[in-house]
Amino acid sequence: MLTRVKSAVANFMGGIMAGSSGSEHGSGSDLPLRFPYGRPEFLGLSPDEVECSADHIARPILILHKDTKRLPWTTGYAEVINAGKSTHNEDQASCEILSVKKKNGGTNSTPNKNTFTKRRSSLPIGEGLQLKENSESDGISFHYWSLFDGHAGSGAAVVASKLLQHHIVEQLQEIVDILKNSAVPPPTCLGEEPENMAANSRTLTRAASLRGSVGAPGSPSTPPTRFFTEKKISHECLITGAIESAFKEMQIQEETMSPRTLTMLSNNYRAIIIRNGEVIPMSSEFTPETERQRLQYLAYMQPHLLGNEFTHLEFPRRVQRKEVGKRMLYRDFNMTGWAYKTIEEDDLKFPLIYGEGKKARVMATIGVTRGLGDHDLKVHDSNIYIKPFLSSSPEVRVYDLQQYEHGPDDVLILATDGLWDVLLNEEVAEAVTNFLPNCDPDDPHRYTLAAQDLVMRARGVLKDRGWRISNDRLGSGDDISVYVIPLLHGNKLS
Repeated sequence: MLTRVKSAVANFMGGIMAGSSGSEHGSGSDLPLRFPYGRPEFLGLSPDEVECSADHIARPILILHKDTKRLPWTTGYAEVINAGKSTHNEDQASCEILSVKKKNGGTNSTPNKNTFTKRRSSLPIGEGLQLKENSESDGISFHYWSLFDGHAGSGAAVVASKLLQHHIVEQLQEIVDILKNSAVPPPTCLGEEPENMAANSRTLTRAASLRGSVGAPGSPSTPPTRFFTEKKISHECLITGAIESAFKEMQIQEETMSPRTLTMLSNNYRAIIIRNGEVIPMSSEFTPETERQRLQYLAYMQPHLLGNEFTHLEFPRRVQRKEVGKRMLYRDFNMTGWAYKTIEEDDLKFPLIYGEGKKARVMATIGVTRGLGDHDLKVHDSNIYIKPFLSSSPEVRVYDLQQYEHGPDDVLILATDGLWDVLLNEEVAEAVTNFLPNCDPDDPHRYTLAAQDLVMRARGVLKDRGWRISNDRLGSGDDISVYVIPLLHGNKLS
């Protein structure tokens, strides 16, 4: 872990309305359960500046102050509010250097207040981000960048930006000693000594296991019975599992926070790496279309979830009553292609997945399939819950920073859908690769200027017919948040 630092990208967005009505249920956490609306802490905005940033007409672009703010790795950041679709900016961001130390007993669900206070002092406010209390013998440190896109409200993203990192730290605490000792494979059972692991890693045949290769049956020198080869688990897989477990715990915690829950969106964010001008996608789109087979299979296995109003089958269009008995194209969960079937009465029900592209919806209600929250979301004018079809499992991808020699213009672009709705991956890459060489290579602010440039390209200019970008295309009216993270610092990790 210390010698090979990975960059893991997890897709996710999401939500709970902060400050919504309802009692505060206990969640085993010492942290406050609700957080007021604001912009990312690292921007260091005053309340008046936050208010001014919410101008839906002028849409001022917020960036890091050149002289007073600095993010890890000289990361660049810029954002702009939407053109009026919601009162607040529903995007949120957080960026920290997090310290993970082994637990001294106990199994608290989140770090205690003292841990929280120490970590918050490492926020990029004031002079720096160095975690001086952390050393190689005490634990590990890692960099954390995150973007969140709230759905139907800003509270979702605010809560996630405050709490998700706590759950990641909590999950890593149990395995911090294992990650530090990267030369030794992770033990199958915690507490096993490395030498015992090596001795027990021999693969024995069933017959040899039964009779014992050394000593009499039951004697101390008889090796344990092992019928199968033991899987080799990498340290990288432990980190991935920690991230996935953190999302699960976040889902459990947000369920207890408020009776009113909204959605944490996963497919409203994208990450790409630009290396030597090449575009390397680091995330996937999760939509009703891309997750069609998972959703259809769930509905096929548990038809009661459809409430006798929907069919899990997909058709090119709505089936009409006059077409009962005819042969029509359809697609089931086990199909990537199409076939014909005889239309029955049940096929007249509304499809589980309907529409194409941005207009695709699950149960004619929601256009996302992964996220946190939505425990109370139902199909309009019905008692059918949509939550069973929404997964809180993130996608985790790993990029080995030390596998490549990165230059100053090699970057990771992390942005919400306000950028990607109007600009292609290739357009973003072209803009960055053309912009950065024109900046002073020794100016750490160059990456913030690059982020600002991307936001300006996606927002466009306000004209008589709305916000317009190049070639008089319609600009983004959504919230736009962009990180530009230079990968050059990955070469310096040890």
